Amino acid sequence: MIRAISFGGGQQSTALLVLATQKRIDFRTFLFANVGDDSEHPATLRYVEEYAKPYAADHGIELVELRRVGQRGDQAGQVRTLYGDLTREESRSIGIPVHLDGGGPGNRQCTDRYKITVIARELARRGATDENPATVGIGISLDEIHRANNRVKIPHERVVYPLLDLGLRRTDCQRIIRTAGLPVPPKSSCWFCPMHRPEDWHNLRREEPALFAKACDLEAQLIRRREALGKDPAYLTGLGRPLADAIPDGVDLLPLYEGDGACDSGWCMT
Repeated sequence: MIRAISFGGGQQSTALLVLATQKRIDFRTFLFANVGDDSEHPATLRYVEEYAKPYAADHGIELVELRRVGQRGDQAGQVRTLYGDLTREESRSIGIPVHLDGGGPGNRQCTDRYKITVIARELARRGATDENPATVGIGISLDEIHRANNRVKIPHERVVYPLLDLGLRRTDCQRIIRTAGLPVPPKSSCWFCPMHRPEDWHNLRREEPALFAKACDLEAQLIRRREALGKDPAYLTGLGRPLADAIPDGVDLLPLYEGDGACDSGWCMT
């Protein structure tokens, strides 16, 4: 029977890695769907390479890094990245949940295409079927229980939530990681994710100005694409204006924002 954890490189899934080494959960395989070295936050990629992979190897845990690979046409067999697909000149769609002018987030295709589908294909390759589904553990903690079960249904997968079963919160995850002698990882996400809260964007502008500027450039590209299609602008924040204006340099007090900064599917930011 196939049992695997969807590993995101964040605090909850790293806590699951530690719990697996302690035999507190019955998982020996962790699948990390990397949406792209140009897309994942660099701090997450560093943590996975410097801490998670060596820790897993030292404890006999299989931690596999997966990529989205094109299946059709001239992109068949080629590694696809989220940022690369967003910035392709011929692209007409926007697969991330940008905030529409005067409305809520747009369509979210990124989690499905670059996380859920990638892991589903790997599980099918390993032998999971509708009749004999794989068990997939998702790192949602008790304080984020609202994120459970809001996901695409895959017939050859059975989703479970080990942290919920153990009654563990994010603070418990941090304690588990520290007790194992590991540093607590940063929150995992794409650096340009529209689900970021204003304070996340502020921290990015202050701590990694080059990456913030790159996010501004990406947003400008997406705005131009929508304008060319005769559509209203769409932004990376829900503040109704371009990122550079919404998150001013050197300002610590930011507007209140209702979002919780979390992808409600449970496959991202864990």
